[in-house]
Amino acid sequence: MPAGTVHSPVRRAALRVALAIAIPLLVGLVVATEGPNAGGTVRWGASASPAPPAAEPTSAAPGSASPATVAPNPFRTVPQDLSGPPTRLRVRSIGIDTALETLRLGTGGELQPPRDYDRAGWYADGTAPGDLGPAVLAGHVDSKRGPAIFFRLRELRPGDRIEVVRGGRTLSFTVTTTAWYPKTAFPSEKVYGPTPDRQLRLITCGGVFDRSLRSYRDNLVVYAAAG
Repeated sequence: MPAGTVHSPVRRAALRVALAIAIPLLVGLVVATEGPNAGGTVRWGASASPAPPAAEPTSAAPGSASPATVAPNPFRTVPQDLSGPPTRLRVRSIGIDTALETLRLGTGGELQPPRDYDRAGWYADGTAPGDLGPAVLAGHVDSKRGPAIFFRLRELRPGDRIEVVRGGRTLSFTVTTTAWYPKTAFPSEKVYGPTPDRQLRLITCGGVFDRSLRSYRDNLVVYAAAG
């Protein structure tokens, strides 16, 4: 992925409900960086707010649908008693082994980037990795010093493994697909919408660098599912 920092702008998730609903609110994200391997301020293109975390299925009342019917989970390798935030991300095929920062929204509704260019971050107001729904991780692509943590994200292919450490356990995810999207046509529901299983999204930006906007035109999204 070309140079630049990372980020998929988002706005604060709506109230938690029994089934998560994605809310397509377009915002711009401002982060510190510039053109390829330079410094400055970049305004990243619009995407949308991640879905709020989905409610975990509970025991079904007599005569009601079973939990598997309400929220099917074809990947049954993720522990059900996870707690706490994710602390580490590993993607061995592209040399990533990083602690995870906690990412939240700024006062303007923008997702704050990781403070460290060599670390990825987790959107803490969304789904946690291993919980039902899509968890969102983001990271810088490069800085004026050179490549940063997600510089090689574009090399991932279906079947590659992603590991996230949470609560002292290592959770395994498998890449299902990768996709480039113009920031002006970001598919919010597809990326952030509710899922019936436990999924992961690794997001950064790239494509052609627009020097007039001091921003990249596209987002790269890596989709992965637990298992």
